[in-house]
Order: sequence, then C-alpha cells, then structure tokens
Amino acid sequence: MRHENEQPQDFQKMCKQAERDHESKKLVVLIERVKRQLENRERAPGVQVESPKPPVPAVSGGALQRMPSRSSFFER
Repeated sequence: MRHENEQPQDFQKMCKQAERDHESKKLVVLIERVKRQLENRERAPGVQVESPKPPVPAVSGGALQRMPSRSSFFER
C-alpha cells in the first residue's frame, strides 16, 4: 500500500527521467547532424570553410582598467 507522500516523489523521478530522455534524444540528433556535416565536408574537398575569427578584446585602452564587480552598485 502506498502512502500519500510517495506519489509526488515517484512523479518527480518520472519527470526527471523524461527530461534526461529528451536531452539524450536532442544530443543524438545533434551528433547525427555534425556527422552529416563532416561527411559533406569530406565529399566536397574544394569547398573552403572559413576559420573562426580570433576573439577581440572587449576593453580597448593603453592602461589596465579594473573590471567592475557584479555588485558594483553596492560599493558606493
């Protein structure tokens, strides 16, 4: 016989499992897409793929500047 407080735990476990299953399916789809892209890239060797651009510094300036803290509005 089940107690009333066991059902929510079972339900929570089922929800978490469904969430994991859904994430697993999304991951499988993503992996398959990447595999197809790699296969297509190998089949068409004449196609040049643009390399990623190097990161650009967010703050430009000659002197080092102190980055504001996340709580800077509390530091008055």
